[in-house]
Amino acid sequence: MPESSATVDAGALARQCADAMFARDRASQALNMQVESVAPGRAVLTMPITETMIQGHDSCHGGYIFTLADSAFAFACNTYNEATVASGCSIEYVAPGKLGDTLTADAREQTRKGRTGVYDVRVTNGDGELVALFRGKSYKIRGPVIHEQEGDA
Repeated sequence: MPESSATVDAGALARQCADAMFARDRASQALNMQVESVAPGRAVLTMPITETMIQGHDSCHGGYIFTLADSAFAFACNTYNEATVASGCSIEYVAPGKLGDTLTADAREQTRKGRTGVYDVRVTNGDGELVALFRGKSYKIRGPVIHEQEGDA
């Protein structure tokens, strides 16, 4: 069944929002994160675990895992061109991340109504094994994600 133009337009908008956000996101860029895919209410990001991310137990510091999940959450909840921020989040660590592995964070919208939303993020390692579960609560603020000068480019 062919996609409707509304679906295609929503997907294109999600990608434009992700591109605009990533261009300004120095934190995600500095950690070598990549936006692998986006769709309305969804984003998949990856991040390689480097030497500087390893803590005293020879595994990836939880703060870096949290940062990857938080970034995926941010990209997912900003796919509608409505500036949205976190109002709260939590994480459950299930397994360690190891040096040289690449983590994948898959963020999916669970609900979005009015100004708030709830997003779940699964962080997995290169073998597809679960590393962490993250839940983020979003709050829509005023303004768009894509600023006029970005849309004109």
